[in-house]
Amino acid sequence: MKAVVITTPGGPDVMQVQEVDDPQLNDEEVLIKICATALNRTDTLQRQGMYPLPNGVPPYPGLECSGVIEAVGKNVDKWKVCALLGGGGYAEKVAVHSGQVLPVPKGISLQEAAAFPEVACTVWSTVFMTSHLSSGENFLVHGGSSGIGTFAIQIAKHIGAKVFVTAGSEEKLKRCKELGADVAINYKTEDFLSRVKEETGGKGVDVILDNIGSSYLQRNLDALGLDGRLFIIGFQGGSVTEINLSSVFARRLTIQAGGLRGRTAENKAHIIANIQKHVWPAIEEGKVKPVIHISLPLSQVAEGHRIMESSSHVGKILLTI
Repeated sequence: MKAVVITTPGGPDVMQVQEVDDPQLNDEEVLIKICATALNRTDTLQRQGMYPLPNGVPPYPGLECSGVIEAVGKNVDKWKVCALLGGGGYAEKVAVHSGQVLPVPKGISLQEAAAFPEVACTVWSTVFMTSHLSSGENFLVHGGSSGIGTFAIQIAKHIGAKVFVTAGSEEKLKRCKELGADVAINYKTEDFLSRVKEETGGKGVDVILDNIGSSYLQRNLDALGLDGRLFIIGFQGGSVTEINLSSVFARRLTIQAGGLRGRTAENKAHIIANIQKHVWPAIEEGKVKPVIHISLPLSQVAEGHRIMESSSHVGKILLTI
């Protein structure tokens, strides 16, 4: 099969489409002939040699895909057509544990379905399963125009939360508001903390989903209200800082962090089951839609990474196979 091989750590041009061996299928896996995959920020870190792979995952980038089942292991009794991957989505085929696969939602094309697994699992597991965002609460997501952000806006609005977003341009903020964001903040021209306090009458928000890390940490804590919950999923603004713990103590704040890639197959399957129960119906009802910036052929993977690293996109960047 063909797959994107990272020939050496470096810039986008180190990735090449090469002929490699087909995946080996074990008893608990399904073999998917991939239709499309999607880019994630983790892929750019892997390309640069900054993201060690978990044991047993393919060496090729790609954390989600859609496609057609070609074969199943002897312990598999179901057929699914989009999946959360540990890696290997930038290829023609991938073997993945059956607990990490989902049907394509009704009304969504096979190609579009590749835009959902990673964002749906990330947002649902952090914002809802862990931070327990509920109807009537205030929710802030940084990077509202990203793949994560555009999904988070829609699903949070669906459950009845008031949604605050940050983004770096008026065009991106406009798109966020079209998706349902109630308060859109340009982080280049406004202080998000001041705006949050103003919009909430000084109360603060209940849940924050953050991909920036240390440079936002103290302001994130100051933006939370009583019993507020902060979940960190990235460190684009650094990973080391100092904070004033008195604010955490006084308002009973919760700080958590984590990703999907290093979780066990059993834990991922638990998240996937929750996604199918709670998120897939919202997609099939048209309450949550795929937001796709561009679809590129696999051979243009380097261009896809350049677009992602320029932060010029809104929503997901797909690669078609």
